[in-house]
Amino acid sequence: MSIKILASSLALAISLASGVAFAQTTAIDVSQAAQEAVQLQQIRNATVKITYADTTFLIDPMLSKKGTYPGFKGSYRSELRNPLVDLPMSEQEVLAGVDAVIVTHTHLDHWDDAAQEFLPKDIPLYTQHQADATLIRSQGFTNVRVLSDKAEFGGVTLSKTGGQHGTDNMYALSEVATLLGDAMGVVFQAPGHKTLYLAGDTIWRDEVDQALAEYEPQVIVLNAGYAMLNGFDASIIMGKEDVLRAVQAAPNATIVATHMDAINHMALSREELKKYVEENNIQDKVEIPEDGALIDF
Repeated sequence: MSIKILASSLALAISLASGVAFAQTTAIDVSQAAQEAVQLQQIRNATVKITYADTTFLIDPMLSKKGTYPGFKGSYRSELRNPLVDLPMSEQEVLAGVDAVIVTHTHLDHWDDAAQEFLPKDIPLYTQHQADATLIRSQGFTNVRVLSDKAEFGGVTLSKTGGQHGTDNMYALSEVATLLGDAMGVVFQAPGHKTLYLAGDTIWRDEVDQALAEYEPQVIVLNAGYAMLNGFDASIIMGKEDVLRAVQAAPNATIVATHMDAINHMALSREELKKYVEENNIQDKVEIPEDGALIDF
């Protein structure tokens, strides 16, 4: 009698333990699946593919061949031709699986002739304001949308964030202000997914702090190549100190540094940034992907 009771008790205990183990495994699997649902692929320059909640966005496509364009006049190393390097894959591979395009602004290194040629003219495409939308529609695109505040696409909430493509001193000069123009950032959100903040072509300003405070992103993508114009000591986008600042401002986030090594006026290389990151012991917080590299979050 006692042996039967003991055997039954053992069977019940094993069954319960198996159920708990299954529940724990399932919970872990669900958690891992949610983390793995966010993927970023560095293409080249500021061009990245973000797969978020099974929807793939192509950001700021510059698809031209190496040396297609002269260097940006009045900028650092303007004697070099852009882009400095070729794409790490074919244009068809870049476009594979893309559901929508986001053009943060229409500077040549974010939206070039090759992108206009290769992208389907009816692809959903988001711009920062009506002026950019009008320009891109004039180039033959028929499904252009303005991200004025928030939008829903493919189960993803896109939120526009602000910034400034240079310092106040630069924007005080009308000619420079016109050259720099406007640029936006974008926050990606979906239930059960890590929030991703793409800051865009901006220096660190109050708008960046506001985005970090409002959205509390777990992934922060910074254009960190420290692009320089002649005659100014400061940059028109972020640099290595801003990568450190992002780590300090969002200690639970992963920082992804992009927009380097492909355009003449970038003064910060990946190699220099890697050294700086190691010197400041933040390498476990910062990703510096090579062209073509995939990162899962």
